[in-house]
Amino acid sequence: MNDAKHPLSLKGWISRASFCFGNLGHSAFYGVMSNYFIIFVTSSMFVGLSKGTSTRLIGLITGLIVGVRILELLIDPMLGNIVDNTKSRWGKFKPWIIWGNIVAAILLIILFTGIFGLSKTNTTLFAILFVIIFITFDIFYSLSDVSYWGMVPALSEDSRERGIYTSLGAFAGTIGWNGLTIIVVPITTYFTFVATGQKTQGSAGWLAFAIIISLLALLSAFVVFIGTKEKDNLIRNSAKDKTTLRQVFSAIFHNDQILWPSLAYLLYSCAYVITNGVLYYLYKYILGKPGSFWVVGVIATIIGFCTSPLFPILNKFIPRKWLFCGGQVFMGLSYLIFIFFRTNVFMLDLGLVLFDINFAQLVTVLTLTDAIEYGQLKNGQRNEAVVLAVRPMIDKLTGAISNGLVGYIAVAAHMTGNATANSLTSRDILTFDSLAFYIPLALAILSVLTFLFKVTLSEKRHDEIVKQLTNQLSKKETTNE
Repeated sequence: MNDAKHPLSLKGWISRASFCFGNLGHSAFYGVMSNYFIIFVTSSMFVGLSKGTSTRLIGLITGLIVGVRILELLIDPMLGNIVDNTKSRWGKFKPWIIWGNIVAAILLIILFTGIFGLSKTNTTLFAILFVIIFITFDIFYSLSDVSYWGMVPALSEDSRERGIYTSLGAFAGTIGWNGLTIIVVPITTYFTFVATGQKTQGSAGWLAFAIIISLLALLSAFVVFIGTKEKDNLIRNSAKDKTTLRQVFSAIFHNDQILWPSLAYLLYSCAYVITNGVLYYLYKYILGKPGSFWVVGVIATIIGFCTSPLFPILNKFIPRKWLFCGGQVFMGLSYLIFIFFRTNVFMLDLGLVLFDINFAQLVTVLTLTDAIEYGQLKNGQRNEAVVLAVRPMIDKLTGAISNGLVGYIAVAAHMTGNATANSLTSRDILTFDSLAFYIPLALAILSVLTFLFKVTLSEKRHDEIVKQLTNQLSKKETTNE
């Protein structure tokens, strides 16, 4: 039955609010690891060591992050399978949301200590422990991420209601992700001053920053645990058998409406995460205005306040496909501004606005969510967590690419340690522009073309699939009786 056609109960409102708040801490936590850990590595972790040693260690950490995350791409579908096969009194998602966040939070804090100072005393042991800790961190974070977004099809079978849940999560995620941009400099500067008496962004400040965001992530996880409940329905109950790893990969690679949206999202995500990761460097080293970096977060948060709530409304009149493509066009225009007009304050702010007007994550999550029923109709397999593990898997890959490229930019453009805007050469700036803006612009264009010509699973088509599945399963139940 279409649950979106009935008035929402108090429990329904609590469920929506809880799911929404859940992504506030979850997204902030991801932002710390995806963007700010590499900034900590390049600016503070190895301060006190010689420039040559520091450069080698930055390259080592960057390479390890990229390598580990690429190797882990094969792990994420397995994690989705673990979640899908979980049975507990709280459902299959909630236990992993809690334990995933607890373990990941502890390990994140350890990483921001430089593994208790080993980064400066024993680089060999540091590298070994870093790989172990980072892999474990990524596994548990992925379990929580897969479980959080995997809950969407379990909360409702209606495509529009799923859109509301996803929009609410994205709304809170925008605040969590972009809020970091507003608070990172004040927090790291304040706690560094408290610890050392120096008004700079030192190791103590970065550690405090990691602890604060980790606590927020844990609070958000417990709110989701308490305030949401999985629903049982005919379609979900028809798929109670445990799935094998062979079935997991079959479900992904034999479903074209998983593969094509995923590719489009991969191209977009690479562009977005790379650019988002270097905006701090743009303000600090190109413009020489690190104190103005907060503007990036304010603009992104304001735009997020507008776009996420508007998505369900716009989607009533505009198909998801066109919302995805429109966002990519705005993104492309922003790159032209960043390249040619960034010294103009008004144009730079306009570029930031255009960069953040994007519905790609919302559209992708919803398309993949609807692809669950598409795959169930096509091949008889329903793999909720497995399918929705694809997007976190892509985020992990793009995070690795971003960390690797940002680390490379920092070294290649001489944006490490005590470098300033005045110390950069024109060649350094060209290196920065090529990797930070020109390549992402090409990726955004390819993303549009992929989604436009290859993604065919529309909202109308999904409604037809749900009706078809319901009729098939109802007839089967009647026959069995």
